[in-house]
Amino acid sequence: MTLSRVSSSATTIVKALPADDQETFRVLIEASWGRLVRLARSVAGAADAEDVVQEALIVAWRKLPALRDRTKLEAWVARIVYRRAMRRARHRRPQSSELAVEPAFTPDPAARVDVWRILSRLAPRQRAVLQLTVVEGMTDAEIGDVLGIAPASVRSHRRRARQRVAGMLNGGQA
Repeated sequence: MTLSRVSSSATTIVKALPADDQETFRVLIEASWGRLVRLARSVAGAADAEDVVQEALIVAWRKLPALRDRTKLEAWVARIVYRRAMRRARHRRPQSSELAVEPAFTPDPAARVDVWRILSRLAPRQRAVLQLTVVEGMTDAEIGDVLGIAPASVRSHRRRARQRVAGMLNGGQA
């Protein structure tokens, strides 16, 4: 199969993907690489993000023949990335800088807010929900597909994450 015969639509490409078409799989992954790395980074941290994605892609390639609904390939790969990132986050020891108590928020507009430091204090699933909501613009149903949870759970994790961030920004240790 040549890529010139395939529409640029990801759905069309996925439907046309034979179980062993490396070139088409590569094109799809290149198109979603940034999104997958951002997801892994939001859960496992920047140092491990690309390694997590690469490991997940190896797993996805090996299990691709078992995927029944090819139109769900992107969500399926993202779920593998998410699960690998969660596994990495659970086994990674927190760095001493992550354990340090944050100073209270000062309302000085010139003060810089370290977003990653604040987000790193959230549970990995809450970080992932915020990442997929705010950065990727995904719906609750799409996020639920990626994380393997119900849309109502997505809303609950997002609400708790936002409350915790607000508490940290208002000087609390939430």
